Amino acid sequence: MFYNFLYPLAESVPIFNLFQYITVRAGGAMATALFLSLLLGPKMIRSFKEIQKNHQTVREDLPERHAKTKTGTPSMGGILIFGTLAFSTLLWADLTNTYIWLAIGTVTAFALIGFADDFLKMTKIRPKGVPGRIRLLAGILVSVLVIYVFGEVLEAPKAYDVFVPFFKGVILPLGLVGFMVFGTLVIVGSANAVNITDGLDGLAIVPAMIAAASFAMIAYIVGRADFTEYLYIHYIPGAAELTVFCGALVGACLGFLWFNAPPAAIFMGDTGSLTLGSSLGVVAVLTKHEVVLAIIGGLFVIETLSVMIQVLSFKLFKKRVFLMAPLHHHFEKKGWAESHIVIRAWIIAIVLAIIGLATLKLR
Repeated sequence: MFYNFLYPLAESVPIFNLFQYITVRAGGAMATALFLSLLLGPKMIRSFKEIQKNHQTVREDLPERHAKTKTGTPSMGGILIFGTLAFSTLLWADLTNTYIWLAIGTVTAFALIGFADDFLKMTKIRPKGVPGRIRLLAGILVSVLVIYVFGEVLEAPKAYDVFVPFFKGVILPLGLVGFMVFGTLVIVGSANAVNITDGLDGLAIVPAMIAAASFAMIAYIVGRADFTEYLYIHYIPGAAELTVFCGALVGACLGFLWFNAPPAAIFMGDTGSLTLGSSLGVVAVLTKHEVVLAIIGGLFVIETLSVMIQVLSFKLFKKRVFLMAPLHHHFEKKGWAESHIVIRAWIIAIVLAIIGLATLKLR
């Protein structure tokens, strides 16, 4: 909004020239999201505590120590993440850029799915929330629509190709149908992977923030013809504007972390986890770095695989590989302190982000 309304006035007011720079607007979006989170967070927490005072926000099947320490903590803090992300993006981004609207549209849809799930659980209208099949179908429909607009309406170059990291010029052409399946798996899978990982204070929000910062860099690079030519990366005109979206996401994560740091004053709920995961998934698709997301977001992949392995092992062999799935609960059962699990997960996320960003140069 600032770009569209203030930058045209730069001839009269030279300082408005600053709004032409994506890096400036990305920094502004991050600061705005952080400030709004710190401003609105305390009031939201107080309100949610009152609203949810008779609602159990902690599952009964979790480790006993986990359930005891977290009972009474309000949920649905993802409303703060989504609200600050969306507002800050719309405030600082170029609103004529279609990539911004695709990202905002995707995140809004997934946030609504998560909100519906949280609301049904909280009000006990449906204690188990939105049925899994409906959640999955809604996510698939949103993802397919985004991919269709990306490839058919915008006619983005090589929209249906998958670029293999670490190898220069290695491309897998999937075509429209093939990429719709693959791209949907990336967006829906990313949303659900963050949802699975969100189980300890600060466990999901920091790796998501690290991934968002990494993709802010990736989006800026793929939208610059000079950078892509130097790095042998596919150039996507207009995609650099997604840097502003990622900057807002980093700020929203930082702001939420202020209240979600151990011991958490509020949980993000499905509203937050689906917002974060879908954000990363859609940016990965729009910047053509889907495989790199699996590296940078490797912690989410590991957590998801632990659940899949546990379920398959029990169904096929009637044996459990882990004491409890997802993986972070396995370590809780082994007696690890929550802070040890969370901080070590952050370290792993940082290392994976470095490896993922290295793919930009190592080809």
